[in-house]
Amino acid sequence: MSRTHRAVPSDAGDDDSHLQSLGYTPVLVRRMGAFGNFAVSFSVISILSGCMTLYGFGLTTGGPTVMLWGWVGVGFMVLLLGLAFAEVTSAYPTSGALYYQAHTLGGPKWGWYTGWLNLLGLLGAIAGIDYGAAQFTGALLQMQFSFTPTPGKLFVIFAVILLLHAVVNLRSVRLVSILNSISVVWHLVGVAVIVAVLALVPAHHQSASFVFAHFANGTGWHNPVYVSAVGLLMAQYTFSGYDASAHLSEETTGASVAAPRGIVRSIWVSWIAGAVLLAGLTFAIQDYAGTAGTATGVPPAQIFLDAIGPTGAKLLLLIVIGAQLFCGAAEVAAASRMAFAFSRDGALPGSAWWRRVSPRTATPVAAVWLSVGVAVVLTLPVLYSPSAYAAVTSINVVGITPAIAIPVFLRLRAGRRFRPGPWTLGCWSRPIGVVAVVWVACVTVLFCLPQVSPVTVDSFNYAGLVFLLVLVGAEVSFRMVGPHYTVPVADRAMAELAAEVV
Repeated sequence: MSRTHRAVPSDAGDDDSHLQSLGYTPVLVRRMGAFGNFAVSFSVISILSGCMTLYGFGLTTGGPTVMLWGWVGVGFMVLLLGLAFAEVTSAYPTSGALYYQAHTLGGPKWGWYTGWLNLLGLLGAIAGIDYGAAQFTGALLQMQFSFTPTPGKLFVIFAVILLLHAVVNLRSVRLVSILNSISVVWHLVGVAVIVAVLALVPAHHQSASFVFAHFANGTGWHNPVYVSAVGLLMAQYTFSGYDASAHLSEETTGASVAAPRGIVRSIWVSWIAGAVLLAGLTFAIQDYAGTAGTATGVPPAQIFLDAIGPTGAKLLLLIVIGAQLFCGAAEVAAASRMAFAFSRDGALPGSAWWRRVSPRTATPVAAVWLSVGVAVVLTLPVLYSPSAYAAVTSINVVGITPAIAIPVFLRLRAGRRFRPGPWTLGCWSRPIGVVAVVWVACVTVLFCLPQVSPVTVDSFNYAGLVFLLVLVGAEVSFRMVGPHYTVPVADRAMAELAAEVV
């Protein structure tokens, strides 16, 4: 394989030359630095979004012990996956990211399936993040104005938030980068403020044995191992989105190093800060049953109310909602770049439309609208099913997590034929990659399983159904459209890979 794939770009010109060597003419503008690239993934992971929105789910699927220790365990496994993925990203820093990597290392069909799973996960993430923000906004409005957060009203708030994020992403990537940089400070300071307030203000706190050892089961299932495994969804869902650094690599300077560093840094910083946040919330619980069954629909809001009163609760909710808004904006940026890249290679119906880039802002306008539009459709079941939100978040996990693991698996299969970029794991590459791929195989199956019992129309986890439909749709569409799917240079690079001697 040509050594141009291992170049270390030092400025935007070198980055663009490197991108051209990968087969693409640069059309996006590189206005994002290393910190901005880290910030976009950190913003999408958003511990103040994922941990908060699924905290109520965690209270009934294992309770504090599963939430805390699950966070530690899942965070470690995700860090391994992130390290392995970062190594592949360093070799192929393109907006297509996962599917380009899979195509190059495994062939067109691998790339095609990976792209559709990645796109499903990203769109599911937009739905999960922004609907979570709508729930917290509804809780705030209920405290302030006696607002009743019905599913219909929350859906309207959700649509307004999506519109806001679309408008933000129609501006230049410089604005997105600035917002993400602010988001990092907002999240870290926000976690510190929330934990400090919950530690200092309440007169009563739970014991350490309760926080780290109390098990609670409100799922209807009787097997504690199964319940605990389902409860890992909160942590795994939160640790999604770090592939945003890869999707924004064509708008990042020094992307071969900045993007992989952004991936890894976003994971370990979130891991530490998230553990502090979860512990702070759980120590401050005053009434467990009242928190789990709160009328606000948002258990963290009830913790705030019980621990520090309505005024303080509203202020802390504003911190959380602000973080969720930053998170949603970053996720729309990542999803729209993926949709742009996939359509650039002819893989989406109507690709000629979705790959259009605004000459004024250098942003993929049509792809932005596509991203928010599909997010609306994915979230429609919340109008009739109270458990549908957990399924929406599962869609994110079962879409994006396997998509990240596929290039890692293919990199392992390639062995020494894979030529790493400037950021590499060296001798640790294979053991880390193997553990990461096995982990992903397990959680993908796990989060397609029923989450509550009995299984009814209202409680059905449709994430597995969506996952299967996407796989079937990908197979059918590949047979119909696949011959027109072209990833430049990746085809040549794949041929060179196959021709080399191990």
